[in-house]
Amino acid sequence: MLDYRQDSPKILIDFLSYHETIKAHSLKTVDEYYLDLRNFLRYIRQLREPDLRSLPLDQIDIRGVDLAFIETITLTDVYSYMSYLSRERQLHHNSRRSGKGLSASSRARKIATLRSFFNYLVKTHQLKENPIKDIDSPKLKKTLPKYLTLDESVHLLNALDSKHRERDYCILTLFLNCGLRISELIGINCGDIHGDALRVFGKGGKTRIVYLNDACKDALDSYLAVRRPIQGRDDQALFLSSRDQRISRSAVHAMVKKALTQAGLDSTQYSAHKLRHTAATLMLQNGVDVKAVQEVLGHEHLNTTEIYTHIDNEALRVAAKANPLGKIKQARKPSSSSEEKGGGE
Repeated sequence: MLDYRQDSPKILIDFLSYHETIKAHSLKTVDEYYLDLRNFLRYIRQLREPDLRSLPLDQIDIRGVDLAFIETITLTDVYSYMSYLSRERQLHHNSRRSGKGLSASSRARKIATLRSFFNYLVKTHQLKENPIKDIDSPKLKKTLPKYLTLDESVHLLNALDSKHRERDYCILTLFLNCGLRISELIGINCGDIHGDALRVFGKGGKTRIVYLNDACKDALDSYLAVRRPIQGRDDQALFLSSRDQRISRSAVHAMVKKALTQAGLDSTQYSAHKLRHTAATLMLQNGVDVKAVQEVLGHEHLNTTEIYTHIDNEALRVAAKANPLGKIKQARKPSSSSEEKGGGE
């Protein structure tokens, strides 16, 4: 976690504290808000004060920013900042080979941060009006989530060859059947399993219950039979590393990539998160209601889940052909010209 209190003005600290405590957003989300807003305020200071234009942006101090400064920010300023992001912003600061210009999706995220910040100031009666309420977000290419087919998913499980086979098989099975996020999976404790119910801690500290099918229960039983007891702070962690600690996000990513390669699948195209996409897609393809899938995945908004309903065009064609009215065709009537000819004879 980044310590945003070290170099932030009070107005920014209050906003970040609000999201951390009242909104219960994850520390990762709060850190992203902090980095986005720090960069934005540095840019605006440099734009306003000619003496700062010779300084690198990351050396500009924003601790003196106050409400009076925020009130001077206009929609034009924000569009200028967006232009800077798309043309001049370095992608990776520590790399000489890094290119410049953020993607449309990255810029859209930063606009969402700014919109949240100004909405907060209006909501807390610090600003009378949001200066960017009418801002346009960058147009994003609509890309459908990548996912494994049913046959590829089965092959992935069957091809697994690992030193920790029971553990890794269980992890893959939970991803493919329950659609867990990687942060949710590594956070599972042994006490979160109650029969066929699994308690999951999702985004923003929200808890949900995911029900386990026979494949998940069997995989869990096999893994728990070989899981060694450990002591220390991670003694209740379900999935353990070879060092007897809670398994890390990077270890799970590496395991999934290796398993994909073993199965002859392109590990550059698929990942642990793509297994979550796979679970959602397979559920919808097999008749699960989209609202139920939303609950399983822990999506806050239904439209997030609905991206999966547009994936399988072939399934939609089959559904259309299955309608019993699909073979009923309109009865043909004689054309008006035929009727006229018939009447004259």
